[in-house]
This record gives sequence, C-alpha cells and structure tokens, in this order.
Amino acid sequence: MSTTSKLRRDIRRRRETQAANREQAAASPVEPHAELRDQQRTLLAGVVRRDGEWVLGMDGRIAGQTESAARVLCLLMQAAELHERQGTPVRLVYSDALKDAAHAEAKAEGKDFDQYKADFAASLKPATDA
Repeated sequence: MSTTSKLRRDIRRRRETQAANREQAAASPVEPHAELRDQQRTLLAGVVRRDGEWVLGMDGRIAGQTESAARVLCLLMQAAELHERQGTPVRLVYSDALKDAAHAEAKAEGKDFDQYKADFAASLKPATDA
C-alpha cells in the first residue's frame, strides 16, 4: 500500500468519524419524565419528551407519541392499573413537568384531571352492541 493511499484512507476515516460525532451532537435531547416498574425494578413502560412530543415506550419499543401530556399520562396510569389488576404490583413515578402539563391540558378543556382521565378511559373502551 502506498503512503498516499494510506494517508487518504486515514483522512476519509477521520472525516467520517467527525461527521458521525456532529450528527450525535445535533440530535435532539431526550428528557425522561415517567417510568413504570415492577417489584424487581424491571422497566415496564416509560415516557420521555423529545422534539416537543411525549413519547410512550413499552416493552422496549415506542408505543406511540403525542403532543398531549394528559393522554400519555392517562395511558401510563391505565397500564399501571392493568398490571395491578393482574396481580403485579408496580410503581409509577412521573415528573412534575408531566403532571403539570397534563393538569393544565385538562383544565383547558374545562375538566379536572380525574374527570379527563375517566372520559379518556371511557373513549378507549369498545362500544357494546345493545
């Protein structure tokens, strides 16, 4: 291998590494806001905020994303209730920022958060035929 080809290869590799580092630095930050864990401290679900959207992750995958803090908090609370009903004790922890945003959103719709949560849960249940 000639000296010039080695030099060109090294320069190309260095540029590729620098470009990859710039891309990582420019990536939007992810802010963790909530987590649902079982007694063994296994992460069952979590919520992060990225690019102005709330992202819900479950079972190691993104389950969905929304601009609605109230919806994502309701979904996480319903997941906790589902685990509890199935006999799996869980611990739900969420940030004040998520809670405040969810409560403000519910208030903007003229409801308190508990009413919003009940209405949201009712909207998710399938309609039964009479």
